Amino acid sequence: MNIRPVKGSDYDVISPLINDWWGGRNMSDMLPKLFFDHFTQTSFIAEQDHHIVGFLIGFLSQTHLNEAYIHFVGVHPEYRKHKIGNQLYKSFFEVVKQNGRNIVRCVTSPVNKGSIAYHTKMGFEIERGDKEIEGVSVNSDYDGPNQDRILFVKYLE
Repeated sequence: MNIRPVKGSDYDVISPLINDWWGGRNMSDMLPKLFFDHFTQTSFIAEQDHHIVGFLIGFLSQTHLNEAYIHFVGVHPEYRKHKIGNQLYKSFFEVVKQNGRNIVRCVTSPVNKGSIAYHTKMGFEIERGDKEIEGVSVNSDYDGPNQDRILFVKYLE
């Protein structure tokens, strides 16, 4: 397994795969090419046998100087449960710490049960929202009307 920084050309490989990796959900619009061009120091690709099997797109907050944000993470369905996500997160956490930051945030949809379970297992805490869905605190309309989200935070040591 090789973990490396993203490059602009990775977008052309990853973009057509995203919706398939998410079981047909339309997710590709959430990941424009600009992330592959402007966040190369904080975003990573996982490769096996020269094939992309995972990625993490993250950045250092421009507003909150002790925080970083993970925008999008994906692992090829056939490679899940192989700790690829864990390696990608560790690479991101290391860059975050090297830049003197200790808070990492991310967001997911209440329908993405796998993401909720994964982030909780990784030590992320769910931030308090204004309502609950199936016992999970949710922020109503976070990404627009009827776009509720679960907000996570992790404090790095």
